[in-house]
Amino acid sequence: MRLIHEKKKGRDKRSLSCDFPQDGEMSGSSPFKMRFVHLDLKGAPPKVSYLSEIFPLFHALGANGLLIEYEDTFPYEGPLKLLRAPHAYSPSEVTEVLRLAAAHELEVVPLVQTFGHMEFVLKHEALAHLREVALFPNTLNPHEAESLALVGAMVDQVLELHPGARWLHIGCDEVYYLGEGEASRQWLQQEQNTTATLCLSHMRAVASHVQARHPATTPLVWDDMLRDIPEDQLSASGVPQLVEPVLWDYGADLDVQGKALLMEKYRQCGFPRLWAASAFKGATGPSQALPPIEHHLRNNLQWLQVAAQGRKDTLQGIILTGWQRYDHFSVLCELLPVGIPSLAVCLQSLLHGGFTEDVRARVQHLLGISSLEIAGVLSEGTGSFPGSDILALVIQVSLHLRSSVDEMLQMDRYVTGWFSPYHRRRKLIHPVMIQHIQPQALSLLGRWSGLAQELAAALRRVFPEGTVEEWLQENVHPSLGQLQALLQDLEAASPPPPPASPGPAQARAPEDMGAHPVPSSSVCPTLASC
Repeated sequence: MRLIHEKKKGRDKRSLSCDFPQDGEMSGSSPFKMRFVHLDLKGAPPKVSYLSEIFPLFHALGANGLLIEYEDTFPYEGPLKLLRAPHAYSPSEVTEVLRLAAAHELEVVPLVQTFGHMEFVLKHEALAHLREVALFPNTLNPHEAESLALVGAMVDQVLELHPGARWLHIGCDEVYYLGEGEASRQWLQQEQNTTATLCLSHMRAVASHVQARHPATTPLVWDDMLRDIPEDQLSASGVPQLVEPVLWDYGADLDVQGKALLMEKYRQCGFPRLWAASAFKGATGPSQALPPIEHHLRNNLQWLQVAAQGRKDTLQGIILTGWQRYDHFSVLCELLPVGIPSLAVCLQSLLHGGFTEDVRARVQHLLGISSLEIAGVLSEGTGSFPGSDILALVIQVSLHLRSSVDEMLQMDRYVTGWFSPYHRRRKLIHPVMIQHIQPQALSLLGRWSGLAQELAAALRRVFPEGTVEEWLQENVHPSLGQLQALLQDLEAASPPPPPASPGPAQARAPEDMGAHPVPSSSVCPTLASC
């Protein structure tokens, strides 16, 4: 689900002649009657207190549902308890999230991975024997009866805490290495067997479990594993009668005509309803810190074009995905508060059928942003929505921290000229240079350490401590560490104070040193011959 799309095009210039909804009233111009915001909780899971602040904004922006991907934050019990992360939600917290969602007219669809992206399950030694390929924990072995029992138990526990759920997303995307396990290799030696048959068989088994145990709940599946399967095979598999596919594409230049043809293919195969999936963050790079709003806006506008080309009401709704990690083991990408402006732009554009100046003004009003930039980065220090302080600080870090440290270490004439890596390794420095390098490094370190403390406090109000630690260690500490290392090397290279003398020599003015370089022999007697 986390393909990287890097191409960009100019802004969409279409206008829209409908009025804005008032007080949460939904506009009739959107082809998507369901607009779900995806909460990817396998990284940086927000505290319930923050969700209570952000759900009203989701509703005001035009969302009427949530796709919640719990992964290891779900409070599994019994033999499944080993799947729970230390920061997992409690059952009462899940119930409170559902109550808050209902209070703001957001229908909740839980997501449980049941085939691919099973790293959070299959990484455990007790369950490693259920891997398709022994070395890799991402894909479940579909041949083992224990595999179906495992995902069936996961589904049952999740739905027990989501009574009345109309849909359950069972994942089934990116089932990498399917067919490469030993059991699959033997199975595929039979002439009639294919990896497509194997994939459809497992999908059907999981969906049948949901239908048998939870008849009021319809399974959704990501569609990427279905796209290349021939129509006749899909039709005969029985899968179209059991699931609703979610067509996903996060590109700013997605193939509109190709998606329309794919929708028609699925309809011919017997799928009664389809869904679309766009992205508002988490789809342009695994370590992305700030979402490119223009990219995500164009992606959602393209989905409007897809909906316009298809048969009316074929698409049940659209899921705006907000990936937090590309997979269980990857780094964090854009944090939820940082992605709110992108989400607002995309939701309002879907709601009103396009992005206009009126939509821009509406988003600015809802977010408390004075000037909304689509093509560039939001102006710093703006916004009054929940988590806007995190956005402002992340912008500072992302745009200025590393560059300011790199500028000092790589471009400052005193550092590069008199305290290079060569000098630092040998603890060599002209004493007068310490007076120029040390104050600047201390000032820069103090400035960024203060901002880091402010950001840590803001993050702690929204996220568990592990998320705060991870984000700072990935994005802040490396640059601060470079400054600290520079100061430590300066201290180590500093000569001892000279003994008192009646007439100390005047140090040469640093301005003169640029025009009259200090001879190498005056830095170190042996430097010229090192």
